[in-house]
Amino acid sequence: MHFARRKRRISQRSAVYDTVYIYARGWGIGPGRRCDLASKILVVDDDRALRDLVCEALDREGFPAEGASDGVEALDRIRSGQFDLVLLDSRVPKLDGLAMLERLQTLAHPPRTIVMTANGTEEVLRAGTAQACRYLTKPIAMHVLLELVREVLELGAESPPIQVVSRRPDWVELLVPCTVEAAERSESFLAAARSDLPPDLSEALSKAIHELILNAVEWGGKLDPNRHVRVACVRTPRMILYRIADPGAGFDAAALAHAALNNPPDQPAWHHPIRAGMGLRPGGFGILMAQALADELVYNEAHNEVILIKYLQ
Repeated sequence: MHFARRKRRISQRSAVYDTVYIYARGWGIGPGRRCDLASKILVVDDDRALRDLVCEALDREGFPAEGASDGVEALDRIRSGQFDLVLLDSRVPKLDGLAMLERLQTLAHPPRTIVMTANGTEEVLRAGTAQACRYLTKPIAMHVLLELVREVLELGAESPPIQVVSRRPDWVELLVPCTVEAAERSESFLAAARSDLPPDLSEALSKAIHELILNAVEWGGKLDPNRHVRVACVRTPRMILYRIADPGAGFDAAALAHAALNNPPDQPAWHHPIRAGMGLRPGGFGILMAQALADELVYNEAHNEVILIKYLQ
């Protein structure tokens, strides 16, 4: 298929997809909770201009921020002070960011970390292996940084680690604990595989996979942090493939009255009162969003594993 025709088809699907996502966000999904504005942040970057810019932006938002120019200085500051979050460049001098991140995990109460990198998937996943909460790719959009800072500071006190099973650029695989927070954190490590895709397609994939992982941790894993959802992302020049396998018994799609999948065509929020009556979080759009986006969407017989394929050529 000619690329222009495929791009039009992506745009058409994205329009359907965005309609669903707008309804989902309208019911309270995604960022928006308040966090503790007294949280103290350390910005570690050898680029003084960028470091000062980030500190000033954080200060304006009510987050006290300090700077450090290398890994050794940053470790000293962390050991002698109380920081809730570290924004850490992956290539700072003396002690690079990823080595510093590994040392932080030996502390009794390590601060949360967001890794800033201009490098590829493998470095991002090294950061994930060393338990970074999130990562950002340079150049950094300030509004994205501030939103991510709030999100990380809102994480619960005991946030179980995501295990990185494979960190090849063409095959990323994670074991995600069955918590909502871990499902949200997993997005940072899956994003690198689609960093070169058109922004509208990348965002649509992000939304669909996020909802499918949330479904898996809630329904398959029963929000048990001792259980895991296996998430794989395989990338070739012609396609991107996601496989999500949860530890549950599966489901019957036709019986999901609480999901948008079975709504009347002209009533995209029909299922919301049903979910409220069942005591469920707002949502239920995952399967419908995936169907609107995917070129291939295949479930196994039990419906506890799904493969989503998007062709790129």
